[in-house]
Amino acid sequence: MTYMIDRYERNKDFVQEIVESTATHVGRIATIITTAVADVAREVGDIVTDGFEMRDAARKAKNDEQREVLDAELVAEIDDADATQAAITAVEERDAHRS
Repeated sequence: MTYMIDRYERNKDFVQEIVESTATHVGRIATIITTAVADVAREVGDIVTDGFEMRDAARKAKNDEQREVLDAELVAEIDDADATQAAITAVEERDAHRS
């Protein structure tokens, strides 16, 4: 009789170990899949956001072009060049009056 109990207990322990091991592996796999899905969703969201931003920038550039608005950085460079030229002209005029 103890032989039968030992055999059943061994089988129970074996089945229990297999179930626990399987559950652990399934849990790890589920975590991997969940993380991957979240990462993919984040990347897709970033791509869509980039698309919206590029579309808006293109629309603004087109509107600026239609209204003949210059790029703000270009305007600043032109203003700097104008200021430099004005300073050069002022120095030249001052030097001309001194001579």
